[in-house]
Amino acid sequence: MARLLAATACIIHLVAAQQIGKIPETHPKLQTWKCTTLSGCQKQDTSVVLDALSHPLHEKGNSDISCGNWDTGLNATLCSTQESCAENCVLEGTDYSAHGVQTKGDSLILHQYMKTDGTISSVSPRVYLLDETGKNYDMLRLLNQEISFDVDVSSLVCGMNGALYLAEMLESGGRGKLNPAGAQYGTGYCDAQCSDDPWINGVANIDGKGSCCSEMDLWEANARATAFTPHACNITGVYECSGDLCGSDGVCDKSGCGFNPYALGDHDYYGYKDVVDTTRQFTVVTQFITDDHTSRGDLSEIRRLYVQGGKVIQNAVVDVSGVEVDSLTNDYCETSASYFQSMGGLKQMGKALGRGMVLIFSIWNDSGAFMNWLDSGSAGPCNSTEGNPALIQAQHPSTSVTFSNIRWGDIGSTFGAKF
Repeated sequence: MARLLAATACIIHLVAAQQIGKIPETHPKLQTWKCTTLSGCQKQDTSVVLDALSHPLHEKGNSDISCGNWDTGLNATLCSTQESCAENCVLEGTDYSAHGVQTKGDSLILHQYMKTDGTISSVSPRVYLLDETGKNYDMLRLLNQEISFDVDVSSLVCGMNGALYLAEMLESGGRGKLNPAGAQYGTGYCDAQCSDDPWINGVANIDGKGSCCSEMDLWEANARATAFTPHACNITGVYECSGDLCGSDGVCDKSGCGFNPYALGDHDYYGYKDVVDTTRQFTVVTQFITDDHTSRGDLSEIRRLYVQGGKVIQNAVVDVSGVEVDSLTNDYCETSASYFQSMGGLKQMGKALGRGMVLIFSIWNDSGAFMNWLDSGSAGPCNSTEGNPALIQAQHPSTSVTFSNIRWGDIGSTFGAKF
């Protein structure tokens, strides 16, 4: 691609460009499918890449000195400016298995913990789907489309979150003069939480800004609870926020308009041996319906279905203010998520889906709130302390999630049924 050639030229000719190191980067292959009602599903030879912060990023000529990470932030000596950081730092390839990432055919397995020389450590990988070239992110355009995948959450205990979601990251990962690595090294993360990571689009975040973009949480779940949640932003693409614009009343809706069956009153729908039985693998289908049933219309509904044991399972039907609800609609979000509506609601979320979003997979737990927002109290059956990561590591070190059979395309084309 032309952008790849331009990035290569930057590596060769620009002294101020962040270096790409000598350790090779090999992306694990992950087969996916694009589907149409006319032609069926066509195999995609896609792959995944770990987030750049899971790659060694060190001083040029000295691999013992880090340029920064999630825990320590930027190395202020090497990264006093964006230009000096790019010139002083080298980004290396990484060992995916050591970071808890495994692929086989169409399956992706993510492990929260890895054991090395008798010591268990938390790796909590986050990976992105690359296109068939392996150089850019695969941009999924899902307006008036659906996406489906199989998932095994049976070993995800309370406090764990095996997530699959979309974010409006840049296709190239922000590849440019100060970031020749780009998507092929996992740069460019953003989400509706506007996190202040050490790098934004692969460039040193000297001013501690937040990196904001629209986010569609297709799947946040463990074996006890699940939720799907759009987060609208009143921006296009990646926005660098500062001050109040990064806060709860900023450019993005951090809470979103979510659907959690347990939180909405159905305590027997999702879980061990429930209607959706989390002791076994099942298929998750999310459909993005527009008001005119074309990709030019406005998003008006987000519909959820499950398939398990050859049976299509309709979403839970819950009572919201005296009205039966089984999907996300403007009426539902108006009742339950007023700030989401003020950010443009489903219509704004649909614009991002139409422009294209990156598919992200992660596994994580929460040392601050123990994931109580997902699975405890009114949100789920777990107690308030069993999501403590220290307990999970001690009692369930093999916890993992498996995503497989990932397909997207026309409504009804990805799982053999139309509605």
